Amino acid sequence: MRKTTIATFFVLICTFAATFFTRTHLSAQTPAERGKTVYDAHCVECHGESGRGDGPASAHLNPRPRDFTSAKYKLRSTETGTVPTDDDLIRTVRQGMYSTSMPSWDRVLSDSELRDVVAYIKTLSPQFTETPPKEIAAAPATPSSPESLARGKNVYGKLQCGKCHGDDGRGANAVATTFEDETHQKIPAADLTEPWAFRGGATSRDVFMRFRAGMTGTPMPSFAEAASDGDLWDLSNYVLSMGRKPVWSMNAQEVAELYARLDAEAKQNPAGRGEFLVDSLGCATCHSPADAQRKMLPGMRLAGGLRFRVEPFGEFVTGNLTSDKATGLGNWSDDEIKRAITKGITRDGTRLLPYPMDYGSYSTMKADDLNAIVAYLRTVPPVSNLTPAPKWTFFPVYMWGKFKMLILGQDPPMTFYPGNAGTQGAR
Repeated sequence: MRKTTIATFFVLICTFAATFFTRTHLSAQTPAERGKTVYDAHCVECHGESGRGDGPASAHLNPRPRDFTSAKYKLRSTETGTVPTDDDLIRTVRQGMYSTSMPSWDRVLSDSELRDVVAYIKTLSPQFTETPPKEIAAAPATPSSPESLARGKNVYGKLQCGKCHGDDGRGANAVATTFEDETHQKIPAADLTEPWAFRGGATSRDVFMRFRAGMTGTPMPSFAEAASDGDLWDLSNYVLSMGRKPVWSMNAQEVAELYARLDAEAKQNPAGRGEFLVDSLGCATCHSPADAQRKMLPGMRLAGGLRFRVEPFGEFVTGNLTSDKATGLGNWSDDEIKRAITKGITRDGTRLLPYPMDYGSYSTMKADDLNAIVAYLRTVPPVSNLTPAPKWTFFPVYMWGKFKMLILGQDPPMTFYPGNAGTQGAR
């Protein structure tokens, strides 16, 4: 009994000492040092160890993860050319960015961890010390009213918002339909009838700030010099009035009517539907070469040439999906394109790996959607880029790799290589 009491006492003393040491160590750290611990645990997968937006998952994401070293942020309450405030950064980390891969960290990170990780992120760029934030001194908000909505509609026309977003907020009669961000990735104009998907939030203030501050790194400009704050408050009220009823608030009949309308629109514009599917499936992520920071090479979207190695199978280069007749899909038949998508068999009979070319999943696509993808790929401007054939692993090495994968349970590593592995200008 005495020995048990002494042992228990010893364990309690050790536990207390360890706890005291840990707390003392943490309290001696700066917020940025504590934030690095949070960053390393939760952020490096997408944003990378150095914060350049080049983490292991970054190549598969659109939009790309933020490059913290550039200090360029989309969601700000500060003047153009200045960095965001701490509150801006904390809010973005807390709520995430809707319609992107950036999740909400609310309830995952504590308030102190949020502040610490923001303190660390700020150390990744000298801009935070060289050019302090200049908060926008906005005029008081204008409450939404019929009069404000009428004025906002006029501002929508005056600022020519419809050229990108359409007369109806969904792209109707839009003049500009193709956009790229600063990383040369294709991005859509926001559908203004779906405010729940707005990246920075759907309150009147959120929308106002997007108009007033712009969204750095995208074609969305600041209208600070083109309209007054009053005009922009009216515009934000008008844009929010364009929002349709969300699906989760609809009854069964309303849901059926919505999807019937969307199906009818897709059939009227199969190439547009195909473009949406190609973007949603992330085809350009693999079928476009990228640089060392995994940013798409300019002018090479869907031109193939991304080289990667999958153990134990071999080395592969993605195909050219543009309409080029010599090196792309220009001379492929519709059935040949659909066979490659759904069965992984190319025109010359080469069998593709089921990953990353997930033809097993694509085989379940509706005929209308497959036809739409083909229709869109026919419209992709030709880029001459001849991509080489696969290099399969020597058979004994392949069998050893298969043994490790199937028997030892080791996941096959995949390595992506920067640059274009194709031959441009080949005819």
